[in-house]
Amino acid sequence: MHWLDQPATISDTDRAAFERDGHVTLRGLMPPQELAAIGREITRLTLDLNTEQRSLDERDTYGRAFLQVMNLWEKSPLVGRFVMGQRLARVAAQLLGVKGVRLYHDQSLYKEPNGGHTPAHADQYYWPLASDRTVTAWIPLQDVPMAMGPLGFYSGSHVVPEGRDLGISDTSEEDIPAHMAALGHPYRCEPFALGDVSFHLGWTFHRAEPNSSDRPRSVMTVIFMADDTHLLGALNPIQQNDRDQWCPGIAPGALADSPKNPVIWSAA
Repeated sequence: MHWLDQPATISDTDRAAFERDGHVTLRGLMPPQELAAIGREITRLTLDLNTEQRSLDERDTYGRAFLQVMNLWEKSPLVGRFVMGQRLARVAAQLLGVKGVRLYHDQSLYKEPNGGHTPAHADQYYWPLASDRTVTAWIPLQDVPMAMGPLGFYSGSHVVPEGRDLGISDTSEEDIPAHMAALGHPYRCEPFALGDVSFHLGWTFHRAEPNSSDRPRSVMTVIFMADDTHLLGALNPIQQNDRDQWCPGIAPGALADSPKNPVIWSAA
């Protein structure tokens, strides 16, 4: 069996932490050498396909946070094999407590040397999905020490409704951390080694530190949703754009099963 499909052992402690905190980091989940090889292809595609031409000084806060390219699985057989690997998908299903998961989309996040912080936010603000059984796998493609801008989480924040109407912005970075502190949700941010993978729920608030190093921080993310997820009937313009891009042709209220949303792992 290919390593991308080999089942991983998830401890009861990890499952309990994910349920309690809305996030968990699984150390050494992926073999570093093999992941590094795939990472070189992801980074190459990100730099080739990214359309940002402005210098860091010319961009706003969002633009300084990272370069991003979505659905790289459609651009490269190697990346496609990675995104469709059952190892990650099975872990996602186990953490979510569902029988199967399908792909929402993938997203490469490349934080340039001296790139800025990623403001606090919850991913599901952008998603037209009627279920909270959604999870993002955050997969560094090299070691990420504190100086390179690791991801940090507000533990337990997935149950907090306030702030869910804020996209990534200066306002979200001002309001969400203050609100989390007032509610007693601690901010946890630690370095990552190559092979570590974090998983966080769609409504878990998180942010990333700036990259103060002289090296780029390359990360791949894969967003999974329960295989019975339906689309929302009422969409704001941002979610409407997401629906058209990542679930094309699917009507509000219908199962999110477009050709871009294959089931990657199922217990059936």
